[in-house]
Amino acid sequence: MPLIYLGLAAIAVDSFLWDLPRWPLLALLAVAFAIYLRLGTVRRPPVEVAVPVAGRWVASNSPVDRVPSHHLHAYGQTYAIDLVHEPADRRRPGLAWWPLARRPEDFPGFGQPILAPADATVVRARDTERDHWSRTSPPAMLYLVAEGMVRELAGPGRILGNHVVLDLGGGVHAALAHLRRGSVLVRPGDRVAAGQQLAACGNSGNTTEPHLHFQLMDHPSVLLAAGLPLRFARYQVGGADQAGVPHNLQPFTAPGCAAPSRRGTAGGSRGRRR
Repeated sequence: MPLIYLGLAAIAVDSFLWDLPRWPLLALLAVAFAIYLRLGTVRRPPVEVAVPVAGRWVASNSPVDRVPSHHLHAYGQTYAIDLVHEPADRRRPGLAWWPLARRPEDFPGFGQPILAPADATVVRARDTERDHWSRTSPPAMLYLVAEGMVRELAGPGRILGNHVVLDLGGGVHAALAHLRRGSVLVRPGDRVAAGQQLAACGNSGNTTEPHLHFQLMDHPSVLLAAGLPLRFARYQVGGADQAGVPHNLQPFTAPGCAAPSRRGTAGGSRGRRR
């Protein structure tokens, strides 16, 4: 997005102040859009990891139902999944006209432990972004769109909010985003084990309500990364053990510490883009 805005601004300034060749500016825009849309998707077997949460959750924006799961390949999120905590004994606030926004503490996911999906090394850790109120009303959703544009200008860190990036080995990295401010328990260079608590679920960055944004990618920087397909080693749906990725809006229960097998996982090849 910064490149896109830079290209548009350059064309606008050129129209009024200078008479420069347009083709370099148009080429800049073309490159910016290609990066933003991430033309080229990695094709490879899914990387198997443990579910990075425990308890009853709902899958949202699942790559099982749509790729790219968040409508864009940008920021390495081709196969990303959002995990929203929805315990059986507490109702989660939904979309409504009133109140316009809610405190993050009103949502059951706020403060829930976020766990390491595999044995890994911490590459990045950030936890200084504030946890903002929800965007769970139609006016607040419109505000989220405008807010997102500003966040993109400020860089990917403002989109992810508080986050941790892990190096799983074999060219595979995991990003866990929208964490609670001050909750990150690890620092770059730390070694973590599968199931170890990394932080707490928060509502920082470009988000509507407290949830965990989780994705695998082929580079530690979301600006340069392509998303990698993933599968969870074990979770339960209706009391039955499953492996893979839950469907969109499907409730599931995560055991909290199910280490993945190593077959076809992070040690595999990077795959190819098409």
